[in-house]
Amino acid sequence: MGILASLKYFCFVTLRIKKYQFLSTCKNVKGKPAIYNPLLLNGIGRINFGKHVQLGVINSAGFFNSYSYFESRNPESLIEIGDNVSINNACSIVAFSKILVGNNTIIGTNCTILDSDAHDLNPLNRNNANALAKPIVIKSNVFLGSNVTLLKGVTIGENSIIGNSSVVTKDIPDNVVAAGNPAKVIRNL
Repeated sequence: MGILASLKYFCFVTLRIKKYQFLSTCKNVKGKPAIYNPLLLNGIGRINFGKHVQLGVINSAGFFNSYSYFESRNPESLIEIGDNVSINNACSIVAFSKILVGNNTIIGTNCTILDSDAHDLNPLNRNNANALAKPIVIKSNVFLGSNVTLLKGVTIGENSIIGNSSVVTKDIPDNVVAAGNPAKVIRNL
């Protein structure tokens, strides 16, 4: 890498990563992922990273203008990322209860994983902070395409693939490809 390329990388990547580390509020973080794209870690719960976790991909959309956001909102909240996981740029993971990501999982750009509606669906209770939360489990060797949204209470089975821009509202079994809004199994692997 030449001097100009090194200077660009320092100004537009390294400094941004440091800024988001400085802005992060979560104090209960374990593990040391390889961070290539800014990551904001917030909340008063726990965030655990396994071995060989990569956050951000240089040759992918949003590398220079996005950041990922992980929030473990409550004291009992947990985000646990397994070993050998690759998470692309602009991923949002918000846990009110628990989100588990299995080993050898790949998560595409701009994915959103939410284990709660964040607000009560009843209009009279909408501003109540106690929205329903249900854990999300992503088993091992799963591939989430870009722009996938996982909603509360779902389990994604081992080796399964979720197609781009899908919204997962129900469990997906092992060894399938699922896609759509809402996501449905479209073939077996």
